[in-house]
Amino acid sequence: MSVSFFRPTLVKRFLFFVLADVVLSLITFYLSYDLRFNFEIPSEFFDAFLPLFIILVSLKIGSLYFFNIYSIPWRYFSLDSLEKIVKAHIGAYFLFLAVFSIGGDYLEPFPRSVIVIDAFLSLVFLGLLRISKRFFLESRNKTGSTAIIIGTDRDAEIVARYLSNHNSDIYPVAFIEDDPNRIGSTIFNLRVFGFEHLAQLIGEYGVHTAVIAKELEPKKLNELFNILKLAGIENIKMVSIFKDGAKEKLKELSIEDLLARKPKDLDKKAIDNFISNKTVLITGAGGSIGRELVKQVINHGALSLILVDNSEVSIYNLSNQYTTHNNITIKLASVLDLKTMEEIFKNHKPDIVLHAAAFKHVPIVEENPLYACENNIIGTKNAIDLAVKYKAEKFVLISTDKAVRPTNIMGATKRVCELYAGNIESNETKIVSVRFGNVLGSSGSVVPRFKEQIEQGGPITVTHPEVTRFFMLVNEACQLVLQAASLGEGGEIFILDMGKPVKIVDLANKMIQIYNKPEVGIEFVGLRSGEKLYEELLIDENDRKTEYESIFVAPKSEYNIQQLKEQIERLLTTKEEVKVLQEIIPEFTHQPR
Repeated sequence: MSVSFFRPTLVKRFLFFVLADVVLSLITFYLSYDLRFNFEIPSEFFDAFLPLFIILVSLKIGSLYFFNIYSIPWRYFSLDSLEKIVKAHIGAYFLFLAVFSIGGDYLEPFPRSVIVIDAFLSLVFLGLLRISKRFFLESRNKTGSTAIIIGTDRDAEIVARYLSNHNSDIYPVAFIEDDPNRIGSTIFNLRVFGFEHLAQLIGEYGVHTAVIAKELEPKKLNELFNILKLAGIENIKMVSIFKDGAKEKLKELSIEDLLARKPKDLDKKAIDNFISNKTVLITGAGGSIGRELVKQVINHGALSLILVDNSEVSIYNLSNQYTTHNNITIKLASVLDLKTMEEIFKNHKPDIVLHAAAFKHVPIVEENPLYACENNIIGTKNAIDLAVKYKAEKFVLISTDKAVRPTNIMGATKRVCELYAGNIESNETKIVSVRFGNVLGSSGSVVPRFKEQIEQGGPITVTHPEVTRFFMLVNEACQLVLQAASLGEGGEIFILDMGKPVKIVDLANKMIQIYNKPEVGIEFVGLRSGEKLYEELLIDENDRKTEYESIFVAPKSEYNIQQLKEQIERLLTTKEEVKVLQEIIPEFTHQPR
């Protein structure tokens, strides 16, 4: 017999439970007669037994169907479901009494007390049938790894049900909460304890897994991480609950969770108004920033998107990801190819241009200065000039903290781009730059590299024990980029508040803790070419606040645009790129290896 025959479906589940309810109802109805007559039923009472049973079971099944009992999956039967069964029985038996009061003459003899006995037995039998799988799954899962659940709200209870009802290797034994009003209570048959009982639970149940099932600010999450690690909890997981609330999944706690900024002043309405029903062109759409911008722009209701990237692999991945989106055009093109880029602008007339295309890896740019200058500066110049020519409403340059008093060629090229964006005659196009620091998890981030080194057994290579960087999650950065861009009137450099800088060696040690790899060491390898020990503060006393506390705006840097164009042309023909860059940016102090 085919395995698919045993695969559960809505129809099979409905038929199974209807048949089971009929059989169990017959058993309870007969047993009610037995109990009423002390197991010696007079023969005259059998005459009306079958018609009475048919009426009652029909009403009962109809009432159960009305209360959607047959749509509840077996493993998800809960107290709410049991309440529905009670209501269904009350309805069915009242209807039966109504039918009997009208046509009772045709259904005699019938002992009225059977109704009360049968209602009770039916509730017990039908309820036990449905809760039996829960009992089986929960008892089976008690062999899994014992865990505590942090939090006691509805999401935490859903997590406990999910772990108990599935063939999971994690079995919850208690809730942990810091709210004194909830400590001592019981949720889903699990006791709620305070954090002071953590050591007791670990000793009593052998707990070495914690599941965080509540929303915490990064500071609180870091504190909780340290408490759990000091207590001897080896595995720390977080809950990710889907929007429909129907499914839950666990993910390992990551360094991204601990370093997340979670800006409180995110204004999604402002972003909606900026993006909604607009045609948006994104360059460098296949990169870390570009991919997230694509996702955000789609989420905020863009009318259509034109995605440009010069990497065949990136274009292939984008094409696979957005095959079902009819309003997305994907182009394999370089921003250096002015002819192809002009065709794209001419054909699509974008309202908004998000320019993320650039070379961003400091050591690679140091080794390839001419090509980096071409790609970053000329590519940006081409995109800006075309945006102005084809009257885009707004052009957004994605810049970097490394453009602040640059010490490497990458930062210097981005500063030149900022100068061009802020001083070009833009006519109807509003051109703005948005500057921020390192993006966690991007292709150039230390996090993926550290993960790989940990998985390979180490050591983790850090350039210097004192090196520090600013960090932000890619989705947070891109949301704030769009929010800042919505404010721009042209010529501004917006700066995202990146919070406090993080020591890279502290980040490495935290990742070693997360992965439970104390044997992995750290090796200091020295600063790379063009690399700073400390990144400059993005925000200084001259920067103005905006209406959002996470976004600042720098004063405009005036620069003769004709002189800048001439210097850019000379930059592409000289072998002394650093010297020309220093002419344009006097504060550029190159620090090669």
